[in-house]
Formats: sequence, C-alpha cells, structure tokens
Amino acid sequence: MFLDYFALGLLVFVALVLFYGIIVIHDIPYEISKERDHPHQDAIHYAGWVSLFTLHALWPFLWIWATLWRKDRGWGFQKIQAEQNELHHQINTLSAQVELLSHKIATLEGTPKPVSSSEPPEHTQENQTGSDQTGEEK
Repeated sequence: MFLDYFALGLLVFVALVLFYGIIVIHDIPYEISKERDHPHQDAIHYAGWVSLFTLHALWPFLWIWATLWRKDRGWGFQKIQAEQNELHHQINTLSAQVELLSHKIATLEGTPKPVSSSEPPEHTQENQTGSDQTGEEK
C-alpha cells in the first residue's frame, strides 16, 4: 500500500516539475530580453505564452529576437547607417565636382554647358522647324 501512494506522489511530482519546467524554459527569451533591456520585451513575453499553445513553434524565433538587441549597440545597424551616410556625402561631393569640371571643360571648348539630369532637355532643331516625326511639314 505504501508503494502505491509513493508511486502516485512521485508521478504527481514529476508531472508538476515537467509542467513548470516547460513554462520556465519558455520564459528564457523573455529573461534574455529583460536582461538586455529589449524594447519589445513585453511582446516577447506574450509570444512565449502563445508558443506554449503552438507546440513550441515560435520559441526559436523568440530566442533569436531576444538575442538580437543589445543595449550598447541596439540592433547593430548604426555602423551601417553611418557608412551609408558617409557614402551619400561622398557621392554628392563627387557629383558636384563632376558638374564643375564639365562646366569648365565646356567653357574652355567654347560649347554650351551640357544638360544635367535635373534640368529639362532643350528643344532640338527638328522641334523648332515645325516638322513632325515623319518628316512632313506642318
């Protein structure tokens, strides 16, 4: 009789440990996000509970989501953004230099300034004579 109650108690104990163990394991991404001061820690916590009901399908994604954020560097894209801003500035500088040099070349050759992409194209000789695309007079 004692062994029956002992086995029942052991069975209940193992079931409770497994139940709470699964809950604790599903809170690991939330704990990571809380430790890293993640801006979406509430969403990660709720998604962890939803993952319990979706047979753990979301849990690996929550782990990745929680570990991507760091307080010191955020998502890690500031360096890339700074590099892109620097490249944009260099492109603007080079465009200005090309326009200045093309203007100087046009001045030295005595030809009119070339049309830049921001200015509308001027009318050509064909458009000014009054002929259409077929070559007939209007």
